[in-house]
Amino acid sequence: MYRETNKRSIVKGISWRVVATTTTILIVYFFFDRLDLAIAAGMIETVLKVGLYWAHERAWFKIRWGKKKIEPFNLWFTGLPLSGKTTIADKVYTELEKLHIPIERLDSKDIRDLIPNIGFTREDRNRHMYRIGFLIQKLQKNAISTVATFVSPYKESRKAIREMVQNNIVVYVKADLETCKVRDYKGVYEKAMKGELQNFSGVNDVYEEPQHAEVTVDTDKLSADEAAVIIVNYVKKHYVK
Repeated sequence: MYRETNKRSIVKGISWRVVATTTTILIVYFFFDRLDLAIAAGMIETVLKVGLYWAHERAWFKIRWGKKKIEPFNLWFTGLPLSGKTTIADKVYTELEKLHIPIERLDSKDIRDLIPNIGFTREDRNRHMYRIGFLIQKLQKNAISTVATFVSPYKESRKAIREMVQNNIVVYVKADLETCKVRDYKGVYEKAMKGELQNFSGVNDVYEEPQHAEVTVDTDKLSADEAAVIIVNYVKKHYVK
């Protein structure tokens, strides 16, 4: 979250006093028809009230009453490869950044680039999810929310993430397998069907659909923009009011 600095408070005070002092000078001049008296009254009022305004702002900054803390949340995007997770999550992240909340973007490709040779067996993937959950925990301790995109095909690994992090929002990006194959600009589905890639979700490994996702967006029926709006509205309704 952002905090009001002393410098910003002072500049705000000065800008307000320019307006207020001008008003005071005009009122005094109107009633007494003396410009020297009007200017003197305006200057004295300016010096006094800039200081009082700064003290007033600092006092209210320390008072917690009326403030609502935004608890960190984790948007966990899951779905078949090429279901649209990354595209939608990027759009959601961009919109949430506009709300000026501390937030980070986590994507499976970026993490695997940092930690190579993780493996794709069920055991490897589940172990990897614990690493991701630990990372999100650390970010949340610093009040940072996350937008994370991982195929996460197994129910036990998604359950582990839910248990590890606060305010976990599972977003199931649903898409028909044939649709994902059509979107296969990387050629990974073709390689998996040829046996060149093993443990590939939806082809030679299972994808266990989430049964209790907070948000489900069907990319066979919704555009990426439409799906992003649904997800952002959910976050605004439940976490950023």
